Amino acid sequence: MVTYKWWSALALACAAPGVSCACACGCGVFDVGTSSMFPSHSGGMVFLEEDFMDQNSNWSGTARAPGDNNADKRIRTSFWTAGIQYLFNRSWGAALEIPYWDRRFVTTDASGQLAGFNHGALGDVRLKAIYTGFSPDLSTGITFGVKLPTGDSSYANFDPDTQIGSGSTDLLLGAYHLGALTQDNQWSWFTNAQWQQPLAHDSSYRPGSEINATTGVYYHGWTFSNATRLVPVLQASASYRRHDGGPLGHPEDSGYTRAFITPGVELDVGKSRIYADVGLPLYTNTSGNQLVATTLFRLNVSFSL
Repeated sequence: MVTYKWWSALALACAAPGVSCACACGCGVFDVGTSSMFPSHSGGMVFLEEDFMDQNSNWSGTARAPGDNNADKRIRTSFWTAGIQYLFNRSWGAALEIPYWDRRFVTTDASGQLAGFNHGALGDVRLKAIYTGFSPDLSTGITFGVKLPTGDSSYANFDPDTQIGSGSTDLLLGAYHLGALTQDNQWSWFTNAQWQQPLAHDSSYRPGSEINATTGVYYHGWTFSNATRLVPVLQASASYRRHDGGPLGHPEDSGYTRAFITPGVELDVGKSRIYADVGLPLYTNTSGNQLVATTLFRLNVSFSL
């Protein structure tokens, strides 16, 4: 039987800019990361994660575009997420993820001058159920749940597509599989996908539905003691987001396809784990003009209960 470790839990919602243009952040890939989301035995895990992105590059289609084509100039966001995951038995579990975002937004005001706004608030909480009863080693599972409209979606200086909260209730459906690449279990692989579909939203703004998927490999061979191990990870991820809708949705400047290569490393010390990675874009295709981040950063600290 292959033994799988929990890695950093991933819980971010995709952010977007305001005024007349939207954002192709691609941060939905954080929701389908490494096997950290998938339990290996009954019990729980708690985590704290910080993610960071600086959306300061204007894109149109598959190429960088002049900044003058976009009224929005910069969206710099730190995402903090606290969460808990618990497997009640070898078939069923649940996860709760509570985010907090700290955002700086720079845009062009009505007079043509640059205006900057800083705002921090609770984000949209996610509740998920996990089913792992397909195989004895828990290597295959499905996740299903909701994203609740708990985040602040009424800050005066942000448009609906820039708000920390989307104002919508979304359905979350996912599936995953983990496997061994070698008989000695030194090399393993994983794949994971999630669909996010808004179910209830404000009449003036409907965020686009989104599909995220990732496949990766990791190596278990760097063991320093019985309780300490260094695990390198490499992921290839992709995101597809449909156009936003509604009078304030700007469908012509929303929606994108993005692909990333993400090297990372995890340090396991007893029941504690520290995980970090850097997401580098391989492909970006945006509708209209959108701000993108050229690098995504993640740091996660978790503890198995």
